[in-house]
Amino acid sequence: QVQLVESGGGLVQAGGSLRLSCVASGFTFRRHAMNWYRQAAGKERELVASISTFGLNTNYADSVKGRFTISRDNAKNTVYLQMNSLKPEDTAVYYCHARMENIDYWGKGTPVTVSS
Repeated sequence: QVQLVESGGGLVQAGGSLRLSCVASGFTFRRHAMNWYRQAAGKERELVASISTFGLNTNYADSVKGRFTISRDNAKNTVYLQMNSLKPEDTAVYYCHARMENIDYWGKGTPVTVSS
């Protein structure tokens, strides 16, 4: 059974940094691209970053380019999101996501709050 478990969220001041982790299980992690989404209160969930199977190709939302870095460690079945220069508008619940065989899998989310 697929499981995605996020951790690392918390309270940070604007300009600070935070690293999110997502530990995956129940599937062949190295064969799938992984994604981070976020959802702010009252807003739609948005794609923040994606990473290919080997971690060589990454994509980011324009709003986080240059500040966030997605990475993965296939030996640990873990995908990370390094978040630097955080802004109050980054405040959201961050979700780990994978899609396989036309099915979406989500973690429960980890909240990030950035104070001004």
